[in-house]
Amino acid sequence: MPDRSRQQSGRDAEGLALKHLQQQGLRLLAQNWLCKRGELDLVMLDGDTVVFVEVRYRKNTQWGGALDSIDARKRQKLILAAQYFLQSESRWADSPCRFDVVAMDSTANDLNWLRNAFDS
Repeated sequence: MPDRSRQQSGRDAEGLALKHLQQQGLRLLAQNWLCKRGELDLVMLDGDTVVFVEVRYRKNTQWGGALDSIDARKRQKLILAAQYFLQSESRWADSPCRFDVVAMDSTANDLNWLRNAFDS
């Protein structure tokens, strides 16, 4: 069973990321969207672009920071989940898309929003 404080830290990080992105003009389409291929933390709309946002928080950077945790396997899972989202939410199927990462480390007091973090 996952650690409750870790789950709460993740929810808190997602809340901070959502607030920040909304302040930047993005609009929330879905949060914690689940499918058989995985979960999308935030799905947002930036103008006419659908933005799949992965929120990463690391309390301890001993094994790398939050950005370092997005490896090839994680990127592939996000891409597959995004494809499922676009198939099930056909309204957005023809929209341009991008993958962003919002990374936070407990040692830093700011959030790092990386637009176009990777390509599909």
